[in-house]
Amino acid sequence: MKNTALVIMAAGLGSRFGSGIKQLEPVGPNGEIIMDYSIHDALEAGFNRVVFIIRRDLEEDFKRIIGNRIEKVADVAYAYQELTGLPEGYTVPEGRIKPWGTGQAVLSVKGIVHEPFVVINADDYYGKEAFQKIHRYMAEEMDTEAAVYDMCMAGFILSNTLSENGTVTRGVCRLNEDGTLGQVTETYDIERTGNGLFANDEEGNPVLVSPNQYVSMNMWGLPVSFLGELERQFPEFLDSAAGNLKAEYLLPKIIDRLIREGKARVRVLETKDRWFGVTYQEDKAAVAAAIRELVARGVYKEKLYH
Repeated sequence: MKNTALVIMAAGLGSRFGSGIKQLEPVGPNGEIIMDYSIHDALEAGFNRVVFIIRRDLEEDFKRIIGNRIEKVADVAYAYQELTGLPEGYTVPEGRIKPWGTGQAVLSVKGIVHEPFVVINADDYYGKEAFQKIHRYMAEEMDTEAAVYDMCMAGFILSNTLSENGTVTRGVCRLNEDGTLGQVTETYDIERTGNGLFANDEEGNPVLVSPNQYVSMNMWGLPVSFLGELERQFPEFLDSAAGNLKAEYLLPKIIDRLIREGKARVRVLETKDRWFGVTYQEDKAAVAAAIRELVARGVYKEKLYH
C-alpha cells in the first residue's frame, strides 16, 4: 500500500470569526474540534500520516488542544506558514499583514512530505466519502510518474456547501466530458437569495451559479512533485502581485493555470456529503448540532479515539 499523507492548512487568522482561533473551537460532545473528525475519517480511509500547517505563534496552543492527542494515533509532523517565508531575494512589502495564501501554505510542506497527499482546510468538515474516494484514487490510480501532474479533487455539490450565516467563497468547477476538471474559478459572496443563488466574480461583478454544480472545497489529492511546481511559480506570483498588499497565491488558481497549459489532469470525484464549517461565529452552534446528529446516527462514536 502506498504511503499517503493528510495535510491540514491550519494557519488561517480566522479574521471573520471574531475572538479566538476558529480552527480550535470545540464542537464535539467531548470537546472535539472539526479537525478531529477530518483526521479520523482520513485515517479510517487509509491515510497514514498527518501534517499540520500552522503559525509558529499558535504552536503551543495547537499542540495542547489537538496535536499531542493526534500524535498518539498517527505519525504527525508540523510545517509553518509565515509571512516572511519568501524565496531568496524577496522581502515582505510594507503594510502586508497576512501570509500569502493556500499555495504558500502547501509549499511550506516541501521537504516534509515525500508521498502523495491530500490537502484540506482545518475549519471545514468534508465527510467520509471524499476521503475514501481520494485515498482510493491516490493508492490505486494516481500516476506519480506521469508527464503531466496527475491529481484529483473532491467535487462537492454547491448547494451542500453554503452557510446560513453569511456568504462563502468557492472554486466553481466546469468539467470535461471525461469527468476531469476543465476549469475552476474562484467565486465570491455566494449565498442563497429569494431567487436562488447570488455570487460575484473576483472584480465584484455578479455571476450565474447553479446549486447543482460542482465546487472545490480545497480538498485536493496531489503528487509530491507538485510542490516543485508551487516553488517555481511563487516568484512569478510575487512579481505580478507587487503593490497589491492583499494578493494571495491560491491553489485553485495555480491548478487552473496548469490545466489550461496542459500540465495537469484533475479527476473530479463526486461527493454528496454535506459540508459544514466554522466560517462565522454563528456557525459554531450549527456545526455542534450537526456533529451530535452524526453521533446519534452512529456515523461517529461519541469518543472518537477510544
